[in-house]
Amino acid sequence: MGFKAKKRAKSDSLLFRVALLFGIFTIVTLFVSASIIYAIQMRDYKAQKVEDVRQIGDYLERLIQEAGEEFITYQNYYMEHFAEANIPYDFNEYLTAQRKYEALLAAQPAVKDTTKFDFDSFSEEAKMAYFIYIHEYWLLTFENARKTFNLPYTYYLVPKEDIYHMVYMIDGERTPKDQNGNKAKWGDYLYLGDEYFDPPDQYEIQWRTWFSGQRQNDFEVWNNQWGHTYAYYTPLIVNGKKLGLIGTEIEVATVNKTILWTSLKISGGIALALIVCIVIMMVFINTNYLKRIALLESRMFEFAREKDPAIAKKIQDEAKGRNEIASLSRQFASLILEIEKYVNQLLSAKKELKDTKQLADEMNALAKKDTLTGVRNKTAFDGEIRRLDSNVAQGKKDFGLAMIDLNFLKRINDTYGHQQGNIAIKNLCQIICDIFKHSPVFRIGGDEFVVILENSDLDNIDSLVDEFNAKTDVSLKEKNYEPWNQVSAAIGYAVFTDGDNSTTDVLNRADKRMYERKKQMKAERK
Repeated sequence: MGFKAKKRAKSDSLLFRVALLFGIFTIVTLFVSASIIYAIQMRDYKAQKVEDVRQIGDYLERLIQEAGEEFITYQNYYMEHFAEANIPYDFNEYLTAQRKYEALLAAQPAVKDTTKFDFDSFSEEAKMAYFIYIHEYWLLTFENARKTFNLPYTYYLVPKEDIYHMVYMIDGERTPKDQNGNKAKWGDYLYLGDEYFDPPDQYEIQWRTWFSGQRQNDFEVWNNQWGHTYAYYTPLIVNGKKLGLIGTEIEVATVNKTILWTSLKISGGIALALIVCIVIMMVFINTNYLKRIALLESRMFEFAREKDPAIAKKIQDEAKGRNEIASLSRQFASLILEIEKYVNQLLSAKKELKDTKQLADEMNALAKKDTLTGVRNKTAFDGEIRRLDSNVAQGKKDFGLAMIDLNFLKRINDTYGHQQGNIAIKNLCQIICDIFKHSPVFRIGGDEFVVILENSDLDNIDSLVDEFNAKTDVSLKEKNYEPWNQVSAAIGYAVFTDGDNSTTDVLNRADKRMYERKKQMKAERK
């Protein structure tokens, strides 16, 4: 045997593989133990930071709650008039704005007591002056809190009526606006009303805090152009009214070198102890188990090559003792003696399984087929509803639904019998299938059909509906037709839009339009 062959045989041996496995186990143990120790310490660090930013949020919340109704007035005015306000971008105190507001208020003839707050009685100029003064006050308050507690960002969010849109009402990251009032890199005045669409699947903590009105023991993770931070939200409730969210952020902590080094040292000690134990174990395992496993392996290769049941006798003779390897050897011997029997049984079972699967497929197809018309039934339609809802969740929304209802079925059943009623149902089904030939058709009730509109039928739905109405109109005008052959039916359809949450919304709109069409047809007959 050449050097390369010997090297390959050695690397393929069970002893080598067990040693490699233990080596990998040692490395994984080192990594896992270090990670666990590090994670525990970082978890405690994160918990402490949650408490820190919670206290900061509580502090800002208390300040706002003390302002009470005045803050509510300020917020309402902000949401309506923020675009009209010109607040200096680089202001660093609010007293100038306060004095201007108080001077305007004192100059109003109707206002004698400037200490009494009656915002509705202010002139428009005084209202704007008050707004600028209050906004400067609260912006400086949020900025000072950020600097005092060494935070990267503090702000106040107000959800708009357009759900999942947030307005940064008090923005601790000042943004200038240009002469046209647009957000810019440079400008003399503050840009207010900065608005962002925050999808709930990406900003779960933020929206959970808002809708529940409760603080969450978790952070929202932000990683954007403003940095990589954890955001904590405090719901602002003033006089029992939920107004917005106070946001306080901290930077994602850089891995502490001391914690990391301590974790590695502890894990290194664990790994060293493991290596000593593994060496001792390897000597014991190789002497008492691996050599005997190798002999059993050679017998199994011999059987695989020769397919001779007599090899079972050799394995039984070599199975000495009562340990697991001896027991395994005896079981292998029994397996060899039974293998022919099992092969025959498996072949027989395979044929039975194939026949059973074919029968099950046929029964499943029948369970989803309408016995009267041959199209798919309500069970099959429910399955398609689940498929469409799954597609909607993945962003695939190009589909529509058409509802079709047969008119006069009860009259036909009562006058001519249910057999003629069934003929009327089948006649309607044939018309639907002829027109919507590229779409699946379902009978979901006695005289109700649904068509799932996709691809070309969805693109041409209006012309197809016109064709359907024309064909049923022609059928009604055929005087030589029996009543059950004069098909009269109402159709209504709806296409999935951004306002829909599920396929059921589309189906309800299609059903409503179908009944509107039925009422129209009834009025035309009268």
